[in-house]
Amino acid sequence: MQTLLLRAVLLLLIISPVSYGQVQYDSTDSCIVIAKQFVEYMSRQEFENATEHFDATMKKVATPDKLRLLWESLVAKLGPYKKWTDIRKEKYGNYDFVFVTLEFEKSPIDFKIVFNRSREIAGHWIVSTQSKSKYLPPDYSRLNRFTETEVVIGEGEWKLPGTLSIPKGEGLFPAVILIHGSGPNDRDETIGPNKVFRDLAYGLASRQIAVLRYEKRTRQYSKKLMAIRERLTVKEETIDDAIAAVHFLRNHERIDPKRIFVIGHSLGGMLIPRIAKQDTSIAGFIIMAGPTQPLEDSFIRQVLYISSFKKNLTDEEKDRIDRIKEEVAQIKSLMPSDTSRIKKPLLGAMVKYWIDLKGYDPAKEAFKIKKPLLILQGERDYQVTMNDFNRWKKILSNRENVTFKSYQNLNHLFMPGRSKSKPSEYNTPNHVAKEIINDISEWIKNH
Repeated sequence: MQTLLLRAVLLLLIISPVSYGQVQYDSTDSCIVIAKQFVEYMSRQEFENATEHFDATMKKVATPDKLRLLWESLVAKLGPYKKWTDIRKEKYGNYDFVFVTLEFEKSPIDFKIVFNRSREIAGHWIVSTQSKSKYLPPDYSRLNRFTETEVVIGEGEWKLPGTLSIPKGEGLFPAVILIHGSGPNDRDETIGPNKVFRDLAYGLASRQIAVLRYEKRTRQYSKKLMAIRERLTVKEETIDDAIAAVHFLRNHERIDPKRIFVIGHSLGGMLIPRIAKQDTSIAGFIIMAGPTQPLEDSFIRQVLYISSFKKNLTDEEKDRIDRIKEEVAQIKSLMPSDTSRIKKPLLGAMVKYWIDLKGYDPAKEAFKIKKPLLILQGERDYQVTMNDFNRWKKILSNRENVTFKSYQNLNHLFMPGRSKSKPSEYNTPNHVAKEIINDISEWIKNH
């Protein structure tokens, strides 16, 4: 999950686990030279120059304004930039990947820069370096109570690698499928040193509930999807793979086919009604921090919230916010015919993506779901707020099989903290709260 904010900054922005040590490199290699130059341009805020070696596609989607927004978001989240500290190169097929470790005041990150055969930059990602913050299982997990197996979800060109955590012992087990938040997430929903979905898997599998998690399509096939980005909607991004995951579990010999549940986090929670519509045999649904307002409204609200922590905005920052507001207004005025007329991305996504979500009301659509619902919300969440939670309650309160729970000290990742939530807290190692594990497992066992 990437956050809603970071997802909209640039569709190529990915947070995923990588661990690097000191690496030797050839300083004369052209990819290394260009990668270092790109990072230096970014750090000096020379964003026009930073696009110098972009290929044609990158020049369209990663404009200087988008690069500025990306860099300012990193500085706001991680503090002032200090220097680059490490670099290495890997080769995958026809592409060269260069990883540059950047040291910021609060945390290091890695720029992953992709080069095509012409030595042009064909893509770039942000990946969190794990060298200083190794993941440790939460204390509520009991690793001796379950096993994990590598699996494949779906088939054909979009098949996805995943992990099935399944309890030890005899019999058929209830199971949950974890549906990612926005952005190209990995199967653990890694954000900085934290792994939301791995915490959930370890905690629930320790309590006799099988858990399936998998790489999100927009992470596994980012380059391929960029080539067809004008046709991309949440169906291709999320829903098709969620249904494929249900089918996989339904045919597993150790899973109870009548007790398969789906957990959606953030964007995944917002899309639960669409998933439920596709497969009416799913036993029940859990919505964790699911937004009820349009994504573009969530985006601008988050931008203004983060900006509020700075006492005095520069004229440049104010202009950036005005440009974002203009894109939000454009999204709200879109018509189906605009899919062929407007070719530029708006808040990081193409027109068809926004048209597909236009008029979609998750809470009203959820009212049509006949199966049990559990809706969870962190009260410190600034990305999906209590206003969203209260709207779920308002629309669904007359339903007998809907349960609502909010948690005073939890943030968007359902991890504990104090005072107002900020993006920087995602960089501190933490775990999904034990009470979330307890409440989900009890709810599943009662349904």
